[in-house]
Amino acid sequence: MHRVDAIVLGAGAAGLFCAGLAGQRGLKVLLIDHAERVAEKIRISGGGRCNFTNREATPAQFLSANPHFCRSALARYTPADFIALVRRHGIAFHEKHKGQLFCDDSAEQIIALLLAECAAGGVERWQPCSVKAVRQSGGGGFEIDTDRGPVAAPQLVIATGGLPVPKIGATDFGLRLARQFGLRVVEPRPALVPLTFDASAWAPFAALSGLSLEVEISTGTGQKGPKGKGQPAGHFVEDLLITHRGLSGPAVLQISSYWQPGEPLRIDLLPQRDLPALLAAAKAGSRRHLGNVLADWLPQRLADTWLATLDLPKDKPLPELRDRDLARLAEALQRWQLTPTGTEGWKKAEVMAGGVDTRDLDSRHLGARSVPGLHFIGEVVDVTGWLGGYNFQWAWSSAAACAQALEISPISE
Repeated sequence: MHRVDAIVLGAGAAGLFCAGLAGQRGLKVLLIDHAERVAEKIRISGGGRCNFTNREATPAQFLSANPHFCRSALARYTPADFIALVRRHGIAFHEKHKGQLFCDDSAEQIIALLLAECAAGGVERWQPCSVKAVRQSGGGGFEIDTDRGPVAAPQLVIATGGLPVPKIGATDFGLRLARQFGLRVVEPRPALVPLTFDASAWAPFAALSGLSLEVEISTGTGQKGPKGKGQPAGHFVEDLLITHRGLSGPAVLQISSYWQPGEPLRIDLLPQRDLPALLAAAKAGSRRHLGNVLADWLPQRLADTWLATLDLPKDKPLPELRDRDLARLAEALQRWQLTPTGTEGWKKAEVMAGGVDTRDLDSRHLGARSVPGLHFIGEVVDVTGWLGGYNFQWAWSSAAACAQALEISPISE
């Protein structure tokens, strides 16, 4: 039986980082992953440049059934800490938008950083390697049957990620392990994902596919039910992208993490503008056609589509339009309410919401309260960040918290 101090299952962002940090503390670490290529999700992230953290990350940008759970890990390993590591590895980066940091060159640089950290810690890596069974050993710790033979360790870290992008190997393995060991699981659902709509209802807008603009978008009420449960309200000012099936872009990806089936979205197509006042001023001061005036503030195609939908003439001078029709137009554009029929699912989701219930984990080190030595880190845990580097920061922070808690133990081959 091959014996080590700690086994880490999953060679993604959290697993690689945890293994490397633990190895550098002197632990003998074995990292196992079933995929042929390491860290495929990092490789495809951020358009191939990896949005590896966000300078402004705080617990406020994370969703969880227990929103306070992430505080401890995020406070002890911050964006500044990972940025310092990136600089030590000589990786050039830039801030793109709202604190989002990307590699100047390639996501491969972050993968190389993580592999170098593992090498510095003497981490042993079995990949590709399938896990056949995981069980607690009689004397404490864990035994794992793999297609490279059995291995045992007193500590086991589950960093197997979530369910998005199954084509690169995503599975529910970590959730199944959590249930096997008696931990609760918050029902997983796609997050940071495009939303879809009924085809007939969406028909007027389908032809606008590819059009984008900044909007204000919200969903939910933020109210809690009688037992303290409920979905927090989401509210963002971001770019919206119209697709042939529905809505996407940063605005919708962000709001999708808060959206619940059956709930409407509320969209203001002209955020921070007083459209009734603008229309009234235009009506009083000119004889321009409605379609031309509206195109001052909205893309022409979108303006024309809305006027057709509301049965308002685009080629009629503003003074000839009734005030109530202009008020109806302003209401439609700034209080657009529509209810998605669903999402594009796991194949298009960037992350998983839900996961291992944080009530069953210790926030200091991500260890299972009822199973000594068992830890869950990264996306498999019920902590989900906003779009923009927050989920990578959770990977680094949760991995660091776990790695600092792992212990060196007497081992033998």
